[in-house]
Amino acid sequence: MPRNPQKQHRQVPRPGQIFELLKFKKPTWSATERRLQSALTIHDLRLIAKRRTPTAAFDYTDGAAEQELSLSRARQAFEDVEFSPSILRPAADVDTSSTILGGPSALPFAIAPTGFTRLMHTQGELAGASAAGAAGIPFTLSTLGTTSIENVKAANPDGRNWFQLYVMRDRSISYGLVERAAAAGFDTLQFTVDTPVAGARLRDKRNGFSIPPALTVGTILNAIPRPWWWWDFLTTPKLEFASLSSTGGTVGELLDAAMDPTISYADLEVIRGMWPGKLVIKGVQNVEDAQKLAGLGVDGIILSNHGGRQLDRAPIPFHLLPAVAREVGKDLEIGVDTGIMSGADIVASVALGAKFTMIGRAYLYGLMAGGRRGVGRTIEILSSELVRTMKLLGVASLSELTPKHVTQLERLTPRPR
Repeated sequence: MPRNPQKQHRQVPRPGQIFELLKFKKPTWSATERRLQSALTIHDLRLIAKRRTPTAAFDYTDGAAEQELSLSRARQAFEDVEFSPSILRPAADVDTSSTILGGPSALPFAIAPTGFTRLMHTQGELAGASAAGAAGIPFTLSTLGTTSIENVKAANPDGRNWFQLYVMRDRSISYGLVERAAAAGFDTLQFTVDTPVAGARLRDKRNGFSIPPALTVGTILNAIPRPWWWWDFLTTPKLEFASLSSTGGTVGELLDAAMDPTISYADLEVIRGMWPGKLVIKGVQNVEDAQKLAGLGVDGIILSNHGGRQLDRAPIPFHLLPAVAREVGKDLEIGVDTGIMSGADIVASVALGAKFTMIGRAYLYGLMAGGRRGVGRTIEILSSELVRTMKLLGVASLSELTPKHVTQLERLTPRPR
């Protein structure tokens, strides 16, 4: 009788066949490495960071001003991107390198300036500078950093170091920082203009966040499941600003005591005269200011609303980018930050006219998740996403990215006045 062709033939597997399927991964003995390799996105790193970091320190990084609308809208803007890929365009080898502000960068992003960084993890800026140097991208030290200009240079001796400057009430402090950064060989100065006073960061107020952290019943209870953080904090040098002498009080109090709401274009003229390298204005939030700066001897601007940490309901930098690029893109190098959480966000920014982007929270999530190795994992993730997105778009270099590759989908549209 003929065999039923629909009936599946079965056989007893030979032992050798079973063993061929058994492939064991080499064990990873490092708990830190296991954690980091389990993170496939920046959002994954954020979840690890949240588990491992006390609430006050995590919220300082994760939070923004008032209702946090500026931050959520900035992230939503990147999510509301539609890519337009080109087919049958080979992109087997992708070149992600670029020349940014007169120097090389292996990737079109730099690490942004962040304050109080050793509070996130005791390796702080040293981890960021070291990882940036290894990856071939610039690292930016904040005026409110917790590592000195000279020590950052030592951690990243052959890489590119940038310095972010706040012009303070005592101008001599700011001028001294400019001179030290120049002497240490920092090649770019970011003059930040969006912080005349501190924004209302409500998470910090609710958490009673202060510098240095205060031990209260709440912080002690919060520390119980995170003993490693407190062990690091209590067994390493005291948390202090590298550039300021005062460290007591809330973040808002420290900022308001140091910053000067009277800063003006006259201060820009003084700083331009002092600084020998590239000068970038950070915190530009409209086309008119970008146009004015184009004629004042600056080399670049960064479209930024300070990560949503200053003026809530501020303009969305990514939405401003196309108009600013059309108006001043031939005269200034344009950077963009706020809300970047993936390599695809970076690709979209470059396509719409940014020469480079800045990563702040993404870097700090990696730092909190695993110190120096965590920062390296952040860069790995973003680089991998960047390359994959470019290949899927059919572009082999950053210069091939154009506005035709990106559509900004409309969600928030201004009503006629």
